[in-house]
Amino acid sequence: MKITTSSDWRDGLPFGTPVLVSEVMPGEPTRCASCPSDAPVLERTDLWAVKHPHPKNPAGFVRFYCLEHRPAPAREPESVVRPGDAPRARRSPTARAATTRTPRPTPSADRPRAVCPTCFVEVPSTGICGMCGERVG
Repeated sequence: MKITTSSDWRDGLPFGTPVLVSEVMPGEPTRCASCPSDAPVLERTDLWAVKHPHPKNPAGFVRFYCLEHRPAPAREPESVVRPGDAPRARRSPTARAATTRTPRPTPSADRPRAVCPTCFVEVPSTGICGMCGERVG
């Protein structure tokens, strides 16, 4: 059995962009998600619907906000190239070399470990075999 989500009005909303609730879904007056619970209900023409990402549901979730609590619209990522945009200047090889990082030291798990020639067991950093007491290295 395959479980799928149903399609509804929330699928058409863009993530992070406030949209008037009256334009996306008619209904009764309701409250802002950020206002106190004893705040008066607001008409749908005074509320903004914002779709937020959810960590476990790719469809996200929608909250209603009043004008005072409405979050700012989400910014477009800078990597998006729109038609008519000028190409970004490329960095020179010297500037690229100046920002390259030095290689990190190899983690101790990847380094070859000393092995006792008599017992064939790994020797601790003291250099003395824990089985036979022979000094290695």
